[in-house]
Amino acid sequence: MSKIIAVAVPKGGVGKTTTAVNLATSLAVAERRTLLVDVDPMGTCSDALGIANNSINGGIFEVFSFTKSLDQVIHHTEIMNLDFIPSKLYSYINEERLTRLAENKLILRNVLRDQIYNYDYIIIDCPPYLRGLTTCALLAADSVILPIKAESFSLGAVTKLLEHIEWIKKQGNSLLKVEGILLTMFEARTKVSMIAEKQLYENYQPLVFKTIIPKNIKITEATYKGKPVIFYDALAKGAIAYLKLAHELIQREI
Repeated sequence: MSKIIAVAVPKGGVGKTTTAVNLATSLAVAERRTLLVDVDPMGTCSDALGIANNSINGGIFEVFSFTKSLDQVIHHTEIMNLDFIPSKLYSYINEERLTRLAENKLILRNVLRDQIYNYDYIIIDCPPYLRGLTTCALLAADSVILPIKAESFSLGAVTKLLEHIEWIKKQGNSLLKVEGILLTMFEARTKVSMIAEKQLYENYQPLVFKTIIPKNIKITEATYKGKPVIFYDALAKGAIAYLKLAHELIQREI
């Protein structure tokens, strides 16, 4: 039975999609059957995996609108053990329709139900806001990873999401837990990172992952090239960090 993890935070530019893609890939490399689900209307997981638009035969929009089944939109990637459901929308109208379809808050939980025995992990990449699609993802998830950039502006987003998680528990997912807060794009020698790290540990230490994702040009280059960082440069600090994160998650299940 799979563990469903939402990667969510109500702020852009903090490494949310990068984390979802590279964590899912690292879990697959660790021989865990993994499904990456993109519910962000921007659909950037496809770009990060190097999947061309003309090879996408449907995604989460088609599933929510009941024009295709979930099985029909699961794409088998070139990475062993990694499958992917995209969120490629080709018009503003479709994006609006997807948002309206997400008003059925349990729709994602219901459509994922048949897949929970086919994977060890299901990773859901959420949009950078809480209402609608993120709420659907949190109602479907077992736990949440909160990626934040080590700067003061991200810390308020943590509080906001933690409050939303408590609300989600009252809406029908009482077992939802915080998997961990993940520091991303961390620059160890900068004053702002040191201050933010100190504040984070003071307020949320039990929730913070041991693994820290460093600021690493190889992660940026890999995303631009349409590859997870481990397949762009396996020895890069960013690649090693995401493998450590995957190992930290796996160890919790033992």
